[in-house]
Amino acid sequence: MPDQIPVRGSFSVPESELSWRFSRSSGPGGQHVNTSATAAELSFDVAGSPSIPEPLRDRALHRLAHRLVRGVLTIRAEEYRSQQRNRDAARARLAALLAEATAPPPKKRVPKKIPRGINERRLQNKKRRSEVKKQRSARWD
Repeated sequence: MPDQIPVRGSFSVPESELSWRFSRSSGPGGQHVNTSATAAELSFDVAGSPSIPEPLRDRALHRLAHRLVRGVLTIRAEEYRSQQRNRDAARARLAALLAEATAPPPKKRVPKKIPRGINERRLQNKKRRSEVKKQRSARWD
């Protein structure tokens, strides 16, 4: 069991800040599914975590606002029949979500001037199409 979950180059989440709950998984699995708690539910307090640097925390809270309940991010993993594999899947999803949420914003696109040649070709094509359409209408008059 790893002590830290690496998220970005600048920070990682310690295992001690994670809260786990286990329950029975839904779906197929025969009698095994009725007796074992293999579904893993991971909770991580994004708002109160001391391991996330302040500017990254603000960015994560803003980007994950629709997934948070009182500042806590909850991830449920039940795709595997083993509790350990579900725990690993939940950890991986947490790392991916936090990495995406704390990524720097994309650079603004700087609009460039349209080159004159491109604009001239566009106008020539428009003129050519206009001539073709004029000839069509002149034929039927």
